[in-house]
Amino acid sequence: MRVMALRIIHVALEVAGPSIARHPALATIAEDKLCCFLFQLVRSDNMVILQESLVVAGTLLSTCRGVLKLQQELYLSYLVACLHPAVEIPKEADIDPSLYAGIPQSPKLVKPPPSQSGSGRSTPVPVKDRQKLGLEGGARKPDARQAMVENIGVLARVPTFMVELFVNYDCDENRADLCEDMIGLLSRNALPDSATWSTTSVPPLCLDALLRFIQFIAERLDEPPVLEGLIDPAELREQRRRKRIIIKGTSKFNESPKGGLAFLHDKGVIKDLKDPKEVASFLRGTTRVSKAVLGDFLAKKGNEAFLEEFIDQFDFRGKRVDESLRLMLETFRLPGEAPLIERIVQIFSKKYYAKTDSQDVADEDSIYVLSYAIIILNTDQHNPNLKEDKRMTLEQFSRNLRGTNGGKDFSAEYLQTIFEAIKYNEIILPDEHDNKHAFDYAWRELLSKTEAAGPLIECNTNVYDADMFAATWKPIVATLSYVFMSATDDTVFQRVVAGFDECARIASRYGVTEALDQIIYCLSHMTTLGSETLSNTSLNTEVQVAENSVMVSELAVKLGRDFRAQLATLVLFRVVRENEHVVRKSWKYVIRIWLNLFVNSLIPPFFSSDASRISLPAIPLQSPSLVIDRGSKQADTGFFSAFTSYISSYAADDPPEPSDEELDCTLCTVDCVNACHMGDVFANINSLSGESLESLVDSLIAEIPEDSGVVITVKSDNIPPNAVVANGPKPQSTPTYDPAMVYIMEFCTVLALRDAETIELVGKRVADSLQAVLRDAATYNAVLVGRTSFYLFKLLKASYDFDFVRAPVLLHAVSSFSKDTLSRSAEVLLQGIKVCVDEPGPLRNEIMTSPDFWAIMGTLAPSAKAAPTVFEILENGVSESPLAVIADNYRPAIALLNEFATAAHVGAQFEQKAAIERRQRKAPPSKQEKASDNAVVKRGVKAVNLIYSMTSRIPQLMNQSLLENNEAWAAYWLPVFEALTAQCTNPCREVRHLAFSSLQRSLLSPDITSSDHREWTAIFGEVLFPLILRLLKPEVFSSDRDGMSETRVQAASLLCKVFLQYLVLLSEWDGMLDLWLKIIDIMDRLMNSGQGDSLEEAVPENLKNVLLFMSSSGLLVAPQQDPSKEKLWVETWKRIDRFLPDLRKELALDQPGADEKEGAMMQ
Repeated sequence: MRVMALRIIHVALEVAGPSIARHPALATIAEDKLCCFLFQLVRSDNMVILQESLVVAGTLLSTCRGVLKLQQELYLSYLVACLHPAVEIPKEADIDPSLYAGIPQSPKLVKPPPSQSGSGRSTPVPVKDRQKLGLEGGARKPDARQAMVENIGVLARVPTFMVELFVNYDCDENRADLCEDMIGLLSRNALPDSATWSTTSVPPLCLDALLRFIQFIAERLDEPPVLEGLIDPAELREQRRRKRIIIKGTSKFNESPKGGLAFLHDKGVIKDLKDPKEVASFLRGTTRVSKAVLGDFLAKKGNEAFLEEFIDQFDFRGKRVDESLRLMLETFRLPGEAPLIERIVQIFSKKYYAKTDSQDVADEDSIYVLSYAIIILNTDQHNPNLKEDKRMTLEQFSRNLRGTNGGKDFSAEYLQTIFEAIKYNEIILPDEHDNKHAFDYAWRELLSKTEAAGPLIECNTNVYDADMFAATWKPIVATLSYVFMSATDDTVFQRVVAGFDECARIASRYGVTEALDQIIYCLSHMTTLGSETLSNTSLNTEVQVAENSVMVSELAVKLGRDFRAQLATLVLFRVVRENEHVVRKSWKYVIRIWLNLFVNSLIPPFFSSDASRISLPAIPLQSPSLVIDRGSKQADTGFFSAFTSYISSYAADDPPEPSDEELDCTLCTVDCVNACHMGDVFANINSLSGESLESLVDSLIAEIPEDSGVVITVKSDNIPPNAVVANGPKPQSTPTYDPAMVYIMEFCTVLALRDAETIELVGKRVADSLQAVLRDAATYNAVLVGRTSFYLFKLLKASYDFDFVRAPVLLHAVSSFSKDTLSRSAEVLLQGIKVCVDEPGPLRNEIMTSPDFWAIMGTLAPSAKAAPTVFEILENGVSESPLAVIADNYRPAIALLNEFATAAHVGAQFEQKAAIERRQRKAPPSKQEKASDNAVVKRGVKAVNLIYSMTSRIPQLMNQSLLENNEAWAAYWLPVFEALTAQCTNPCREVRHLAFSSLQRSLLSPDITSSDHREWTAIFGEVLFPLILRLLKPEVFSSDRDGMSETRVQAASLLCKVFLQYLVLLSEWDGMLDLWLKIIDIMDRLMNSGQGDSLEEAVPENLKNVLLFMSSSGLLVAPQQDPSKEKLWVETWKRIDRFLPDLRKELALDQPGADEKEGAMMQ
């Protein structure tokens, strides 16, 4: 009969369910009687009745849920309590517990079992009876559990079902978190172990319901938001916030009432703690406070005001004392101490008497006595330890109350009614009972709250999806991860992958970064690629076939053998791609995967493709321990050949060649990595917002190892030959090279250099990390140090308006490198400096005026690899306009140019060899290497030209200088003359000739002299005389015998030319005689240097010209003609006669008519 009735009701609901909800009379029946009886039938162990009851309940809630808000809560709460297992998730050896940590162990609505040590005023139901009533979830049979899960699955097929649970219950401070509990239930039962206490159908049913929930949200993503007639999402968020506070506050209250109330006051839930009415209203209105704690709090001495206001909220009108007492004691438990009970009963009596006009009680004292008697009667009638014949009778109850009603007896009928009500219906605390009485109480309370709760809000909209997903994603992601790790069926894999993808889309759309981070963490863990310690690369082997090659590594082989890990890798980067802007904390897991793939040659550094930011060669990687050319081997190799190869590899201490299976696994890994389209991820990263980019940069910096953990060699000409070898000895003095660290540093730099916004946001953090390497440069490999220096110089240029990278500090750090580190890192480091000084501006000036800059340049100039870049930097600074060479760096610039010019001496060997071959009539000169073709000689020639070009700047520098004229002249002219003089003895003729002609032009320039000062006269004592003395040295002469002879002649001629050029000015100088006599002595040394005919002819001729010019100028005349010139005349001829005794006679300057003769000779 019951089954038939249920089926009839089911048909009626299917046909006219919505109409029933709209008809008040029928709706009332559905709300009360139908639901009441139906929910009790759901507790039945009869499977036929249970199944029919579940079907009817499901249909009823599907069609009439609008008027069944509280009924639905009661029903679903019961299902959750029945179905949620109380056992822990079993630990699997290959599944990390962190993957499923989000699955709740128990639902929120299930409270811990209450203490059985009650007040004695109510009697707990024995456990056996509770199980018999089916009120404990653990009592249901497997078939019953499956039927209940199927019922939930039917409800979950309604697209708006979960949204309505969330809005109507989870966002209501007085309702249970049904949506969260339902998702938690489905998540826990979707795990394979749930089949052990239900059936094998339950896990897939629950997984299906979970995935459908996610699918519904994903399908609504692109729908237009509908808010008309609905609660604003912001208001719901505020309600949820308040609900969380109340839950936390009441939890604190249950531990310490004073602390709980203070917390609620601080959070604004209770406005005024001194207002008893407000506090009492809150305590009366919430169901989350422990009834035992509440009873103790209200009865405590000093809290009488709270107790009075609490009891004042009950409506006792028209009720007997026992009914009123029952109503009150259903809200809190009576304390066990008599004084506390007395206080409660006393105030109850006062309030009851004030609110009622009952004719059955005389006064407050009468109510007080009667209330005590009722409490004692309740204990007596329902104490399970008391025998039936020992229980109080009506006569005894009446006798105890004689004369207590204002001196009279209570009405016999009144006492009989009270006695029977207590005897057959115990006054209980419902929270401590799970029997029919408790159900009846809960049902009565439910009906009384129906009107206040209002109708259920139907939510056919997506405006609440973001908040709902944020509240429920943890168990969903955890379940998908667990199922992915434990599944074996392809269909399950496919559905889980779709679930991950939809979760990622939802998290991205709604900005739930924590959810996406957890998805990425779980997937990265499943890929086996995200370990904190990088994989061992010491045995990596490169296999070449034709023009293609592949790196066989331990990581590649392992991933190629693991289909689950490959699938996780594909899903991971499918999730990351297009969602980069939402990723936050989980970047570190993606970065670890990139590092592992990079050091094993499975991916390139995609970010380095942007040459505008980092114009460096690719990051050098590991040299394989073995290179195998499969293409050169014969296709058919026998057993003996294979065995010999295997044995020989061990004899040579080399790793064995990879097997075909290992090679196939590696190729599978390569295909998997290529299918991830990681290049697209890096392209998307390039357009991330500043906030998103910050997270990535912070994660990169966090992955910088404290020490270099990967000991490998590198495959690059940039790496010094004594870098640490993977399989070789590892000397303690040589720091190991870690390409992963370089990868991180370069990636950070590229991100920081993207634009002005990123420089401001992350530039300082990146710069600090880079500078930390330079501060401890001795402990790092030179490759890392050099590239880090380059990155810092790039940052310096881009962030010059900020102060997190300062040029003096950076240059000083670089100049402090050991000579070995500086030379090994020179090429890359200089590229960084070149970036900063390529363009005129404040940065170039600041760098090129730093002493550390010139120290670095000077140290690196002798290096064959570094010299071209050093010279290019120097040439740009000296030749471009505006010049970077000013007073502060003038002398070091000249000195460095002089070094480059000096280095060109190597050209002498080419010149002398060519001269010998020409004399011997060997091969044509066109086939010989010329000195001018040599790069060092070319730089030397350019250096000389640059030194000479500085002479045009000297007058301006002197005018701008604050030095005295003589000091300024020495500061600016002398360095040029000294450098050119030094190059006039350079063994390379091309450099020497250019330097000599430049020196001559400089010395004869009118800019060097001044009629007011005589500092320029130093050109003789500090330029020309030292030059000639150096030319007279045997070692200088022997460096190029043929060429130096000519240079000596040119030097003698230059000395005389310069003297004659400035003779008029010198004649007014007091030191002119000493200078002239010194010139004669120099000419004497040249004449007697033993060079041969060329100087013996050149010296007399030059002296003859000087003497004739001096004579014609009236400076050198015989004493009889001008007695004032006697000393000059005497000293001149005294010195000349020593080495040219015939010259005086030949010139006959003291003879009459000498002037005419002199003019003829000079012509």
